[in-house]
Amino acid sequence: MSVTRSEVEKQIERREALLDKVREILVEALHVQLAKEDIDPDVSLFGTGLGLDSVDAVELLVGLETHLGVKLPDQSLARMYMRTVNTLVEMVIDHGKPITTDAGASHG
Repeated sequence: MSVTRSEVEKQIERREALLDKVREILVEALHVQLAKEDIDPDVSLFGTGLGLDSVDAVELLVGLETHLGVKLPDQSLARMYMRTVNTLVEMVIDHGKPITTDAGASHG
C-alpha cells in the first residue's frame, strides 16, 4: 500500500498542530518559562530539560486529556510517553481525539 504525498503532508500538518498545542499547554498550564516556539521537541520534560516534577506531570496529563482528548487505557503508559515533547505528541496521536488542521475549522 503506497502513501500519497497528500497523505504525508496531512500527517505532517497534524503532527505540527499537535506539537504546537502541546507546547501551548506547557507554557500556559505549567508555566514553562520559554516562548512556545522555543521549546525543543526533543527536550526532556524532567530534570535538566524543562524541569517538570511529579505534580506537573499530573497537570500535564489533565491538560492533554482536557484539550486533546487523550485517554490512556493504562496509566502505566504515561511513564513511557512522558519523556520529551515529541513523545507527548506521539501519545496524543496514539490516544487522543482527531485534531483538524483546516483553516476554517471551528474551535468549540
